[in-house]
Parts: sequence; C-alpha cells; structure tokens
Amino acid sequence: MGVATTPACDRRASASLFSRLRTARGQADPFPIYAELLARGEVVPAPWGGFAVTGFAACDQVLRSRQWLEPDKEWRERQGAGTRWNAPSSREMGHTLAALNPPDHTKVRRAAGTFDRGTVERIGHTVKRTADQLLDAFTERIRTGEADFSELVCEELPVATIGEWLGLPRADWRRLRELTHDQVFTQELLPSASQLALSDAATAELRTYFMDLVRDRRARPGDDPVTRWIQTWDAIEPDRDKADEAVYHLVLFVLLAALETTATLLSTMALRLVESPDRWAKVADNPDLVPGFVEETLRYDPPTHVISRIASQDSVLGGFEIRRDEMVHLMIGAAHRDPARHKDPDLFDPERPTDHLAFSGGIHYCLGAPLARIEAQTLLHQLVRRLPRLTLVRPPSMAPRVAFRRLLNLDVAVA
Repeated sequence: MGVATTPACDRRASASLFSRLRTARGQADPFPIYAELLARGEVVPAPWGGFAVTGFAACDQVLRSRQWLEPDKEWRERQGAGTRWNAPSSREMGHTLAALNPPDHTKVRRAAGTFDRGTVERIGHTVKRTADQLLDAFTERIRTGEADFSELVCEELPVATIGEWLGLPRADWRRLRELTHDQVFTQELLPSASQLALSDAATAELRTYFMDLVRDRRARPGDDPVTRWIQTWDAIEPDRDKADEAVYHLVLFVLLAALETTATLLSTMALRLVESPDRWAKVADNPDLVPGFVEETLRYDPPTHVISRIASQDSVLGGFEIRRDEMVHLMIGAAHRDPARHKDPDLFDPERPTDHLAFSGGIHYCLGAPLARIEAQTLLHQLVRRLPRLTLVRPPSMAPRVAFRRLLNLDVAVA
C-alpha cells in the first residue's frame, strides 16, 4: 500500500464535515456526519492539522500501541504561548494521570492503586443505597407530572458515589458537579475562547478546593483514599509540598473521571430505555440483559467521542504519513459505528457481544470502569423493577460539545 500525502484540498474537504459536527444539530446527532467521515477512509486529514481516525481497527491500534502518546505537559509547552494547550486549565490537566506517559504514568498509576474486590463491594453498597434513595424521591416527583430524570438521578448518583468514597462534605457536591461541567471544556476537541475561560475559572476553584482538602487530611488523617494517597506519596516523594501536589492532581483526576462521563452514561442509558417501549419491556422481563444493555449503550453512544494521541515518531497510519509530535484524534463515536467491525452498527442491540473503546485501551484503560459499570447496572436494574414504564416527553438538549457528550435534560413522564 502506498503512503499518501496530505494536500490542502484533503483538509478543506474535511472542514465542512467538522463544521457541521460543531453545530447544535451535529451535536444532537453526529452519527450521519460520522458515516460521511467513515466513507472517506479510516484516517482523514483534519482541517486544523493532524488527522481524524474513524475506523475501529485503527483507533484500537493507536490506543494499544506504546508508539502513540498522550499530549503531556512537555508536548503542551512546545505548542507555544497563546495556543489552547497553554491555557491554565490545559496546563493543569497536563499533570493529571490521564495526560501522563511512561515512566511518569507508571509511577502515578501504581500510587493510585486499583479498585480491588473489597473496595468495589463497599462502593457497590453505597451505589445501591443511593440509587434507592434517588428513585424514591423521583417516584414521588413523577406522580405530579413530568420530571427531569437526568438532573434528579443521573447527575446525582455519580457525585454521591465518589463524594462519599473520598469523604467530601455533602454540602459541596453540587458545586463540585457544576465545576466539573465547566472544567471539561479544556478537554474538548476545539474549545472556544469563552469555553476555555469557563474551564480556567473552574480549574482554579477546583485546585483551591482540593489543595485545602489534601492539607486538611494531612493534618487530620482518616480512613479514606485521600489519606492513603498522602501516605503513599510521602513514601515516594521526600518533598512534602511536591507530595501534596501529586495527591491533589490524583484527586482532581478521580473526580473529573468519575463524574462527567458516568453521568452521561447513565443519562444516555436511560434515554435508550425510555425512547423504546419494546426495550423497556424486554429488559424488565429479562434482567439478565442489563449488563449487555449497559455495554451496548457504551458502544452506541459513548460518553467520550474523541480521544487524542501524539505520534512519538514518524509513522504511517491508514496510508498517511504522520510526523513525530503530530496529533491524531480518535473519533470513538464514529469507530463504534464502523460497519467493518459491527454488523448493523446503527441498530441498538443489547444482546450484541461486547466490543467497544468507550473506556479507552492499553495503559490508559479507564481506572474507574468497574465503578461506572456498577452504577449503570445498579440503576438500570432498579429503574425497570421499581418504576412503571416511563415515556420521553421531548427530545433532550445536548451540551455544546463534540468530544464529551452530555444530555442537558431527560424529561419523562409515566406512560
């Protein structure tokens, strides 16, 4: 196979598709646009430089290969002042686990630990109790008419789960959730200046909050993950200020990872359920379908539609020359609809074998995947068991994003 160059006309041809993707209509339903991108090949030149990868096999290859790196803090610094990569929020993200490469990634991930069986079981009890309480309140609310399932349940369950695990005051949960919604703009595909400003402000407030938390736990240790991370980092880093900084970045990463994408998973899962009476009846009659329903939600419309990587050396991908330090954007939402990988990709089928990239892959496979699955499966089990079938009152609105999906509302009523 020959190696293609990237003439300007190729990038111009992609520009209209990506412009459509950034409109409200494109954000509400990006999949027809993804189909057009896929039709142009598994790798296509991006209009602003770099490449968009739409094929499942190519995305999977990049995620699993050590040849492709995260845009880490050193790479971000090399992009120069005035670029989105040097916004304060972006620089801060460059220190978190999600943006580290080996050996730093190996060191921090080992310090973070994993969710062992005991931890998962304890968190599972919290999830079940919290989901019960949220559905109790929602059931009362829905008796009087319509209600927003996303706001009242899907947004609340993740922050209660992670908030209780980390030992964060309940009074702070709402504000932390609001800050997370703004902070994630810095991780978007093409954030606007106003979105970056929101993210910068949210990141600064989160930094103050969590640095204070780390100092408080150092002064008053408890039986919680933050205290344990302080102890772990004290054994690694003799400089106490640097140790506190490392713990702060770990807590920040855990909060951001646990809230935004999980809330989107729950909302999208509920949407798939309420938009189809047949699906609701099928899952209610056969609870064994719950895990498959969750996995198919992750394939059909994943919380994260774009993951970015950097070439560590000159490479060839999908027939294109990609230079060292050049960025590729893995269009996960498109890859999940790749007909070369999935039969009838636009069909939602909870009995389909699990095969998706929603939790990334390789060394950056999502640390919190077990928690997201527990929350989604627990909520779905209880929803179909406890509530009469709900119906969608109106199509949900979507946040102005391309990479990170978020339903702004999910208004439902009793059918």
